Amino acid sequence: MIVFWAAAGALTAAAAALILFRAAKAAAPDAVGDPATLLYRRQLSEIDELADRGLMGEAERKSAHAEAARRLLAAADAPTQAWSVDPKARKRVLLAVTAVPALTLGLYLVLGAPGYSDQPYAARLQQWRTSDLNTRTAPEIAAVLRDALKTRGSDPEGWRMLAIAEASSDNTAGAIRALRRAVALAPERTDLRQMLGEALVIQAGGKVEADARAVFQDVLRRDPSDPAARFYLAQARAEAGQGAEAAADLRALLADLPADDQRRPFVEGAIAKAEGRSVPTRQPSPELDAIRGMVASLAGKLEQSPDDPEGWVRLVRSYSVLGETVQRDQALTKARARYADRPEILKQLEEAARAAPMQ
Repeated sequence: MIVFWAAAGALTAAAAALILFRAAKAAAPDAVGDPATLLYRRQLSEIDELADRGLMGEAERKSAHAEAARRLLAAADAPTQAWSVDPKARKRVLLAVTAVPALTLGLYLVLGAPGYSDQPYAARLQQWRTSDLNTRTAPEIAAVLRDALKTRGSDPEGWRMLAIAEASSDNTAGAIRALRRAVALAPERTDLRQMLGEALVIQAGGKVEADARAVFQDVLRRDPSDPAARFYLAQARAEAGQGAEAAADLRALLADLPADDQRRPFVEGAIAKAEGRSVPTRQPSPELDAIRGMVASLAGKLEQSPDDPEGWVRLVRSYSVLGETVQRDQALTKARARYADRPEILKQLEEAARAAPMQ
């Protein structure tokens, strides 16, 4: 640490000396006057050089030469203003150059931790790997799994576990990458494709977009009775304006589900929405609970680190998709107040607040 501060102090002193030296040289009586004339003289020589190399036609050379000459004459005729140097200003600059590093060092000694030992990532990763994973956070577990998969990258189950850890860390993009790798390693496993499709829906704010639709269509080709694929493909038809067809698909799905299946209320709500009816009250589903957990994690992160416009947009959209209008309005109010002077963020927030509920 002492070596670091010595090197930092030397670099700061060198930078300050260079600034003061150049300022003094510019203010010297014999310093070069108006630099504009030198600029235009150099421009004239560069024009001639380009013409000699065949990179500029003769007509272009004459036109550019005439314009540069005109500007040179105007600059030469303009009255020059000599530099005026205030001795008091020099003292203020010298004081600032000296005070800023000293103040920075003082603040660090008071607020920082100069005696804190280094924490290299490799050492922390080794600690996470050797400790009980039940005591580790989701991002730490994800880091351990990523490191383990460097040597066991052909294990689809390892990539599935990494996807779960990434999703719990609110890293949907990381979960999608892990699931794509798992699907590539085990293309016969429809459960991995289901997880990938659902992760893509979450990333899209509850919408079944083209990439998710392709995944669920692939699942349905492999297993025509798969409930998740049938549900999300029906949702895609509803989003495309095919409400009657979507409702028919969902009713067929509902008829195939057991009477005690926890997903029945979820499907019934989707049918009502596709038909334009009021959505009945339904019981919580495991899928919805997982989504709500991720949204709660995002809300907690924004409470700790609120300066995240993209996070606020995602939070407002998530509440809209879940149909939680009270939480959506509260988040929207906070975000509007924070980004009142950023119209582009306000526009994104308004669009997110209008997202259709995922019911």
